[in-house]
Amino acid sequence: MSRTLLFLFSAFATAGFAQRPEPIASPEVHPDHSVTFRFRDPNAKEVLLGLEGAKPMPMQKDEQGIWSLTTAPLEPDFYGYSFVADGVGLIDPSNFLMKPNLLNTQSEVHIPGPAALPWEVNDVPHGEIHRHFYRSGIVGDDRDFYVYTPPGYDSTAKKLYPTLYLLHGFSDDASGWTAVGRANVILDNLIAQGKAKPMLIVMTLGYGAPEILSRTGPSWRDRSLVERNFSKFREALLTEVMPQIEKMYRVSKDRNSRAIAGLSMGGSESLLTGLNTLDRFAWIGAFSSGGLSEDFNAAFPSLGSNANEQLRLLWIACGTEDRLIEINRKFREWLKSKDIRHADIETPGQHTWMVWRRNLAEFASLLFQEKTA
Repeated sequence: MSRTLLFLFSAFATAGFAQRPEPIASPEVHPDHSVTFRFRDPNAKEVLLGLEGAKPMPMQKDEQGIWSLTTAPLEPDFYGYSFVADGVGLIDPSNFLMKPNLLNTQSEVHIPGPAALPWEVNDVPHGEIHRHFYRSGIVGDDRDFYVYTPPGYDSTAKKLYPTLYLLHGFSDDASGWTAVGRANVILDNLIAQGKAKPMLIVMTLGYGAPEILSRTGPSWRDRSLVERNFSKFREALLTEVMPQIEKMYRVSKDRNSRAIAGLSMGGSESLLTGLNTLDRFAWIGAFSSGGLSEDFNAAFPSLGSNANEQLRLLWIACGTEDRLIEINRKFREWLKSKDIRHADIETPGQHTWMVWRRNLAEFASLLFQEKTA
């Protein structure tokens, strides 16, 4: 390289580095659990902070064009968030921690808490997460599912394990319960504390009709699409995923050793699958169920009080500030009218992962026990 070219290259490089703005710290978690969020956008006219579980909050801009906001102290947990700059939702470019989602990827902030919180990593034996891929003949696409095996699982041993089929919500993918819900961490802790039986958790893709994810289509307003999404999912789970699990893993095929639960869309799928195939599942949980038709008689045509002989646990939970609380209450009233025993669980909270992590910790501790609450 000639001396002139070397000089020009150095000059351009120096100029580029000189113009690069200083990095900013975001999010900054303070000792009192308040958090300062920062976002550089000198040309924006308005920036809002969208924080999981809270209403959008306006941020303030300084003379360097950095928008910031400090929250009140937050309860220890993981919170999704994004910046909304002039109406456009954006992730935090200063933060590597992400909350994956098929329609609305967000950044995430961890407010650390005591070791007693079930989603905090502790010095306990850890299970493993396995990812599998397969071609679905039912849905007609290539898809995946995840399997959590508990600490000490031995594929060559004679011991058979119970299985929880754990379903994600609308717009999540099959990784939702591990990447965001921290299901593996929760089970590690519960098992180590003797609060849960060692079990496998199967987390599969929850879309029987993937076109329901369209940003521009009718989605949940099209009842025929919703019903197809539910029915094709159930068929794929029962005839494709479950046979693979029972071939690859040391799991019991006894219905008393099978549970199914899920959140939001997955909560409805757990009810529609579990309560309509009681020959397969004895334990059923639904967290903030969404998408159910109010024609419960049509959705569960064979369900009556004789189900009590087969159900070990039917656990219906929802946050009291959740927009879906009314449909969940109506469903529980319908169950009462049929004399079907179930647990009514209402906790503070909205339609958020902060509610569902707690739901999972409580529900999992009841599974496969001799007696339930």
